[in-house]
Amino acid sequence: MTAQKPPTAPPIHNGLAELAGCYDHLILDLWGVLHDGVHAYAHAVDTLRRLRAAGKQILVLSNAPRGVATIRQQMRRLGLTDDLYDLLMSSGQDVHEHLRERPDAWYRHLGRRMYHIGPERDHDIREGLDVELVHDVEVAEFLLVTGPPEPEKGLAPWEPFLTRAAQRGLPLICANPDVVVMRGEAEEMCAGALAQRYEELGGAVRYHGKPTPGIYRTCFEMLGSPDPASVMAVGDSLPTDIAGATAAGITGVLVTGGIHAGDLGVRMGEAPAPEALARLCDAKGIWPSAAIPAFRW
Repeated sequence: MTAQKPPTAPPIHNGLAELAGCYDHLILDLWGVLHDGVHAYAHAVDTLRRLRAAGKQILVLSNAPRGVATIRQQMRRLGLTDDLYDLLMSSGQDVHEHLRERPDAWYRHLGRRMYHIGPERDHDIREGLDVELVHDVEVAEFLLVTGPPEPEKGLAPWEPFLTRAAQRGLPLICANPDVVVMRGEAEEMCAGALAQRYEELGGAVRYHGKPTPGIYRTCFEMLGSPDPASVMAVGDSLPTDIAGATAAGITGVLVTGGIHAGDLGVRMGEAPAPEALARLCDAKGIWPSAAIPAFRW
């Protein structure tokens, strides 16, 4: 579900001060909004402090394919301390809980032999699960993808593997629907790219995280089931953050200096031309309620 195309470009505000007063709860993306993969944005830290001082409830929702305990430690190292937000949820945590609890028929029929595609830093997603880690596609019963171990090599090295897995009819769990993220100034391929290719090959994929409805139901429960009109989501990705917010019936605000900065011809903190933003939204078929150049006050 995406928003109906408005007659003009989404309004571009200078910062969150022009918007925050209308909302009591915020669901915030992490990478591209609060940090760049290397450091926390100073303007984001300042904005979080102002929101907390105003009594806003803040839930950080990340498509990171890791558990919340690991993400919290990473956030601290980047300069995002625990006092800057109230709640934390991730797509990786959602996957872990589904593999542990097997809450629906799809998960109950997976089997136990799991092939994990992902770097070693994502190992925490497997901890404590009743699964057998295997390293041969011919004996695997399902695939878990947290991201390409060597993203700089692209999809080509995985083509034979994905083709064979699809031929065998193995279901794939995608722990991060993002196709790319920005690490500093460079794009880095994510699990979503592998999952999309697997679907093109005829494979079945179960996505976790934004923009899937399930992750927003979880967030609403964590927030105490507020009125959707009192919730604002802020993110830098139209296909995940904004599409997910729209489908959940909440306000979606796009940070234009994140993943779409190159498309818009801007850097973090620079406001795009309204016509450039309108073209991008039209091309994606996704329209935010508003846009800001950065997560700043």
